[in-house]
Amino acid sequence: MARYTGADCRLCRREGNKLFLKGDRCYTDKCAVERRPYPPGEAGHKRVKESEYRTQLREKQKTKRIYGLMEKQFHGYYVLANRQEGITGENLLRILESRLDNVVYRLGFAKSRDEARQTVRHGHIFVNGKRVDIPSYRIRPGDLVAIAPKAKDLLVIKTALISSQRTEVPGWLEVDIEKLQGSILSLPTREQIDLDINEQLIIELYSK
Repeated sequence: MARYTGADCRLCRREGNKLFLKGDRCYTDKCAVERRPYPPGEAGHKRVKESEYRTQLREKQKTKRIYGLMEKQFHGYYVLANRQEGITGENLLRILESRLDNVVYRLGFAKSRDEARQTVRHGHIFVNGKRVDIPSYRIRPGDLVAIAPKAKDLLVIKTALISSQRTEVPGWLEVDIEKLQGSILSLPTREQIDLDINEQLIIELYSK
């Protein structure tokens, strides 16, 4: 599967916002957006001509990068969201939030979505008692997501649990730190997704 292999900090600088792709580093003065608040490359300081298309494109790119997806997969989620009942933009965000790697991150078992994706791929996550190593696996209300018994003593997970104390687990999830497991109470509403995303711009771009 294709994936981005470049520097994460360049993505944040390109969007001009903290996308929190590096975990704890994003909260320190080492953050690239704080140190160099302009796009990467030689043209980073040049004035950019704003347009409706550019605004829509940047919103889509920002959202893709937050969730660590490539274009083909992201567009596939849009198609799926468009087929569902309800508001397409909210459906899209709900689908993205229900990915297993995002749920592992939201539960505090990883410091970033990238780290959560790696944790899933290495087989350290169980869903309803069965090992699942597919980051895009979509969870459902009532599912139980847990750290594999052999992975509970991994330093990377212990470090993440300490780091996750700075943020609250969203209301659509419930976590048991002692047992290193979390329950999916429901799929998230738009109000429960605490990301600075204007999903309507993405829908407008794809609808052209």
